[in-house]
Amino acid sequence: MKKKIFPKVIRIILLSMFFVFAIFPLYWIVITSLKPTQEIYSFPVRYWTNNPTFFGYKRLFEFVNFKRYFVNSIFVSIGASFVSTIFAMLSGYILSRKEFKWKYPIILFLFFSQMIPTYLIMVPQYTMFSKLNLINKLTSLIIIYSGFGAAFSTIMAKGFFDRIPKSIEEAALIDGCNEIQSLFKITIPLMLPGLSAILSFSFVNNWNELFTAVMFLNTSDKYTVPVGLYSIVSKAGVQWNVLAAGIVIALLPTIIVFAISQKYIIAGLTQGSLKD
Repeated sequence: MKKKIFPKVIRIILLSMFFVFAIFPLYWIVITSLKPTQEIYSFPVRYWTNNPTFFGYKRLFEFVNFKRYFVNSIFVSIGASFVSTIFAMLSGYILSRKEFKWKYPIILFLFFSQMIPTYLIMVPQYTMFSKLNLINKLTSLIIIYSGFGAAFSTIMAKGFFDRIPKSIEEAALIDGCNEIQSLFKITIPLMLPGLSAILSFSFVNNWNELFTAVMFLNTSDKYTVPVGLYSIVSKAGVQWNVLAAGIVIALLPTIIVFAISQKYIIAGLTQGSLKD
């Protein structure tokens, strides 16, 4: 009997810890966004609200140009995600299927490049983009995010390509397809779950990025959502329900992306069931 109870107790403890460290902060942000201002500063602290209001959301769009920030983030995140995913798809295929002299040094370089902190290359990067007149332009963020995301996305893509049997492509070649036709008609359709995973992770990383955007964007009409939220914090007299409302809205795209693509992500991560 004790042996049966013990696993249940452990399960309850683990679920409680998950709630405290993962679910509760999200709950607190949502509740704060719905609280009137006076309730936020009341003591003792209330973990709910008796008078929910959308004042924070209304004030958010009056206080800052949050709609513009949202559109900018969508444009940058989608653009950079597609560019880095296409690059990763092609380069990952080459690293997986071809043998050439510098193959393994390139793979090692891609791994080690993930260890380089962004701020170490920020000064030369800023100087280069300044000379190209790309400061305070959303296209500069797309270029930078695509470059940053391409290395990790290529590593992921190579792993997914490695799991697809080469015999499938060889059969297509025997049936009369050339290599390009085999890639786009056979291999990539099999890779779609993996590409969905790469695209989703890339989108989330681009959506949440702050440091580079703060450095390269100077005017509020170019701000992305993270920079817009940062500007709210930077202003005197922060209204916490307004900030919480901004965070809730900022979370929605990532939640929607994972909700739509979760089955493809799971399929991509378990794609190793294919064997030669």
